Amino acid sequence: MSARVQQAWQRARRRRWWSSALIGLPLAVAATALALRVAGFNPAAVVLLLALLATKGIATWRARRLDRRWLVRQLDRHAVAQDSADLLFAAPDTLNPLQRRQRQHVATALQSAPPDLRPRWPARALWPAWIGALLVIALALGWPRSRDTAIAPGPGPVANGTQAPPPQLQSTRLQIRAPAYTAQPVRVQAVLDAKVAQGSQLQWALRFSAPPTSAALQFHDGQRLPLQRHGDTWTTQSTASRPRLYRVVTTPALHDNRLYRLDVVPDRAPGVRVIAPDRSLVLGAPGQRQWALQFEASDDYGVAATAELKVTLAQGSGENITFREQRIPLTGSGPATQRRFARTLDLAALGAAPGNDVIAQLQVRDNRAPIAQTGQSTSVILRLPSTEQIQTADLEGMVKKTLPAYFRSQRQIIIDAEALIRLRGQLPPGEFVRRADAIGVDQRILRLRYGQFLGEESEGAAKPPPTSDALPTSDAPATQDQEHDHDTADAAGHAQAGHDDHDHSGATAGGPPVFGSATDVLSEYGHTHDHAEAATLLDPQTRATLKAALDQMWSSEGELRQGRPDAALPYAYKALAFIKQVQQAERIYLARVGPELPPIDESRRLGGDRTDLGNRTLPLQAVPAPDPAIVAVWQQLADTDGAPDLDAVSGWLRANETRLSDPLSLAAAIEALRMAPECSECRTTLRAQLWRALLRPPPQVSRRTAPDRMGQTWLDALENVR
Repeated sequence: MSARVQQAWQRARRRRWWSSALIGLPLAVAATALALRVAGFNPAAVVLLLALLATKGIATWRARRLDRRWLVRQLDRHAVAQDSADLLFAAPDTLNPLQRRQRQHVATALQSAPPDLRPRWPARALWPAWIGALLVIALALGWPRSRDTAIAPGPGPVANGTQAPPPQLQSTRLQIRAPAYTAQPVRVQAVLDAKVAQGSQLQWALRFSAPPTSAALQFHDGQRLPLQRHGDTWTTQSTASRPRLYRVVTTPALHDNRLYRLDVVPDRAPGVRVIAPDRSLVLGAPGQRQWALQFEASDDYGVAATAELKVTLAQGSGENITFREQRIPLTGSGPATQRRFARTLDLAALGAAPGNDVIAQLQVRDNRAPIAQTGQSTSVILRLPSTEQIQTADLEGMVKKTLPAYFRSQRQIIIDAEALIRLRGQLPPGEFVRRADAIGVDQRILRLRYGQFLGEESEGAAKPPPTSDALPTSDAPATQDQEHDHDTADAAGHAQAGHDDHDHSGATAGGPPVFGSATDVLSEYGHTHDHAEAATLLDPQTRATLKAALDQMWSSEGELRQGRPDAALPYAYKALAFIKQVQQAERIYLARVGPELPPIDESRRLGGDRTDLGNRTLPLQAVPAPDPAIVAVWQQLADTDGAPDLDAVSGWLRANETRLSDPLSLAAAIEALRMAPECSECRTTLRAQLWRALLRPPPQVSRRTAPDRMGQTWLDALENVR
């Protein structure tokens, strides 16, 4: 497509855009004039903006409708195009030689004599639009300013004997200057409802359709702020200290007596959060020399760049505890509304020694003027271990290295055996047998642990040497206990309770028992755990189940010690099943401890004698209704004919304003009903607001439900027993 055809196309689009805009522009002005006449300046400005945006959008849309297809149709109407204008927009590779020749011919013709594609001006639409708009503007703006309706200075009748219309708010302007410490810019708005920071300077500027004789801002708490006249503008200013409702009152009264809301947002105190350490009590490591601290302080308007870290050192123990306090200044980093403070304390410089406590707390200030608000973090404590605690911790560490072997469960033994079976083909025979023997040792230790509940003794204690007739022959196989007694003596001894580690042979280490020796008497007569009835708290059925589990563990142990884990698994599974039954036992028998209760007097049962019984009826006391003033008004609002006492509710609201979550909504409902006493919707709204403001009574004991016929018959029968 040639450049001259492209220019003709663009001129056509511009002509279409301007023709559409010239039709929409007078309509937008006419709509603005009507809005100015009916609603005032602020709504008229909004209408003008929306109308201009709509006019521009419609004009752009109509101009874009002149697309390529429209251009092809317009070019084909001229003889120079020869109905071949579509060839100008086709790709050269898709054309045959004849079409390329025709395309070149058409392009040359259009380049030498481009057609005029601009549409005609829509005169039939332009003239009515402009004439109608001028008539609407004249009626909207010129009618109120005719000479026969000139407004007199006062509210009385004008020269021709007609009453002057009430004044209306023509324009409003509210300037909000927040306190300097908030760093908020000066804000100017056209609406009188506002949400401002506490302490903001407010300045009102109002214009009326007719100048009143006096004007003021009337607040719902009774305060009245007069407006000063400066030409056609009425101004006043005030400081926002608390949330209030207000309305503009004039003499004569305004046509629209609307209520406006002024919300005041108080400045919150800064909050401090501890980032490091992640817990309030930190147990120090032996030899620790430093302690890293990190805090984050946030505020709605900004935190001061400097803060103070209070460090307290507690020394001593018991009644001889001394405290020493130090204050360290810190400088924060990051934005003003969310600063971070970090410090690494040198414990040696603070004088902290083992057994001392180091307590840290950060105190910050915000930028509020003239009096700043402070906030502090929770206290974090570093407890340095004493020398005795370090030694005890080392001993516990040694014990913990040995304890895990005691807690091998039957399920873990099964898991280990199954894992060993899967590795049979990958391990040498000797290694396979060694691992199976280790699992058998674990099975033995577990069997000994459960055997304690049946009064069994430790199998790992020292045994007397065997006699000659008890020694096995060289060709006889050794028993399990003889073969592995040395390997498992220590483990079995640790697994048993403390009193199971000694010998019960009845002889002392030095020889036969001595008559009168306290040690020998205790050895022979002081133990009762070898008696099953005295050494267990289990019922007979549970004891039998546990004994069966021990038998299965014994068989499993024998197979594992011989290197046959596959043969040991059935016994291990049965032992696990018996152990689960023991764990799910219904009851156990506990030893009797403490005082014995007196026996029950069977002769008094079902006798109906209640002479020494107390009254079990719970008295139900009536809870006084909270806030009787608003309860009475709430009940009066249900009666459409009665007049509620709104002054009583207003007085109660002033006394309880800080307790309510939204006092302005309740005040607005009161004022709305005061202005329109016959408004049923206003009554409903105020009643709902009062219901939310009512204090809920504490929960009381609920009455017992009435018994049915059968239950009442049973209660009557009990009464007749007496």
